[in-house]
Amino acid sequence: MQVIVYSRPGCHLCEEAIQLLASHGLRAREVNIDENLDLRSQYNTCVPVVEMDGKVRFRGHIDPVLLERLLAQYRSAPADGQENV
Repeated sequence: MQVIVYSRPGCHLCEEAIQLLASHGLRAREVNIDENLDLRSQYNTCVPVVEMDGKVRFRGHIDPVLLERLLAQYRSAPADGQENV
């Protein structure tokens, strides 16, 4: 699973999000929104923004219960990317 955390320096919520993801075995790539005008415009007031496999899943904070559900779904998905029927 590819995980990106859009964040900014000094953001304690961003640091907490990265730590929570790491506690679930996820290594997130951190992207500083202040280095990109488009990202800053898009995410300025809602960091951290957590993107998982190309989909924004969290804004502002990570809901631990929802994270558990997403990870359980990911683990149970077929390896070829097709959904279970």
